[in-house]
Amino acid sequence: MSSPETDFDVENEAEEEKQRLSLDIKVSEPNACQRHVTVTISREDVDRYLNEAYSELMPTASVPGFRSGRAPRKLVEQRFREQIGDQVKGSLLMDSMSQVTDEQDFSAISEPDFNFDAIEVPEEGPMTFEFDLEVRPEFEMPTWKGLKLDRFTREIEKDDVDRELESLLSRQGQIVPSDDAAGANDFVVVNIKATHEGEEVSASSEQTLRVRPVLSFQDARIEGFDKLMKGAKAGDKKTAQATISHDAEVEDLQGKTVDVEFEVLEVKKLELPEINDDLLGELGVANEGDLRDSLKEVLERRQNYQQQQRTRQQITALLTETADWDLPPELLKRQSKRELDRAVLELRRNGFSEEDINAYENELRQNSLDSTKKALHEHFILERIAESEEVDADPADFDTEVQMIAMQSNEPVRRVRARIEKQGLMDALRNQIIERKVIELITKQADFKDVPYNPEINETEAVALPLCGRSESEIPEAKHGGDAQALQQPVERT
Repeated sequence: MSSPETDFDVENEAEEEKQRLSLDIKVSEPNACQRHVTVTISREDVDRYLNEAYSELMPTASVPGFRSGRAPRKLVEQRFREQIGDQVKGSLLMDSMSQVTDEQDFSAISEPDFNFDAIEVPEEGPMTFEFDLEVRPEFEMPTWKGLKLDRFTREIEKDDVDRELESLLSRQGQIVPSDDAAGANDFVVVNIKATHEGEEVSASSEQTLRVRPVLSFQDARIEGFDKLMKGAKAGDKKTAQATISHDAEVEDLQGKTVDVEFEVLEVKKLELPEINDDLLGELGVANEGDLRDSLKEVLERRQNYQQQQRTRQQITALLTETADWDLPPELLKRQSKRELDRAVLELRRNGFSEEDINAYENELRQNSLDSTKKALHEHFILERIAESEEVDADPADFDTEVQMIAMQSNEPVRRVRARIEKQGLMDALRNQIIERKVIELITKQADFKDVPYNPEINETEAVALPLCGRSESEIPEAKHGGDAQALQQPVERT
């Protein structure tokens, strides 16, 4: 004899089975990451949902001339047809979408794209609607265990610490006006004008630029900027050419060459501060030896990140060798900002300066679609490995990431977390954590050979402006308060 609980469970299961919709589902595949789905709901199901909705309404329906709940069914249907129609449409869509997800063999990565208002509950016949959906691509999993990789090794030397100390002092220094001609690593205040075939496409006033080998805009770069500005004085005009990125916002100028004019308004020099007790106290160290030790730790952490990136590049290059599946342009455009977010978070976590971050950010912007396509191929493969190996991010991982970013930016942990949450970057942080864990898993099972290397030195001056028209920066710069701001850049003195 069955128990009441068993009878209740059986009744529930029967009710769930009875409520299942009779759907005709057709799925087409425009490409590896897109599905176009057409769903037809039988007339019997439409009538059942309408009948249930009216039956629930009847006891409380208010119709003029009748007491509440006493009006005839036909009058209630006439009076509440539109209201019940929208209610039933929402219920049918919700239940059918849930059933489609259960029955179909794809994993959605976006919300269904359909026009709710354009869908109608017909008076006769079945109800049909269609939608587009982005899904994770299906692909054959590459071999990831036992990869043969190079391990890039290098010892931090005194010259590296000297160079980092000079960089720190330059951020503490003062930029002062000078009558001398501009030289390498000096500053020039310029008006910038870009033209294409004689027509002005952008202009910017009083930009302070450091004279470095490369000048990077959000959508273009100028090589040999240091040679262009060598010997420049106030009143001089220097001209150069730049090719606009194929990913620039202004489509008419993509891939085109523009002429760039720099009107030099002023030349400025950098005065480095003296290493004394006041400066050491401001930096939170007792003496110059401690300062150098601290800088060496920063360099080691940064180099460790660069070594990890080189290992990751080797791993992902091997894993994506056969990743030739297409990604829709809409997905690439939408994900390009997320990839930029993730990359900037990773750099901030590992102690890179704002100069380095800005230069890398501009480089990504100039090649956003290609870099995003590569990043998405990597992400989908690493995500599959994470699922198969049950790799996930836990709260302690998020705490560690936020603490690392806070430490590098000299900000309170609470403020950093609040900013990340406000900017909607927690999902990017999660992906970053999981992908790093998967790379570590692959690394542990790889076969390494030690190879010496020399790290790249940033020789780029990055400008948060596009040459082919001004746009808002999608990645807000790190904001630092009080003394922390002084540590980030030199003080300009007029």
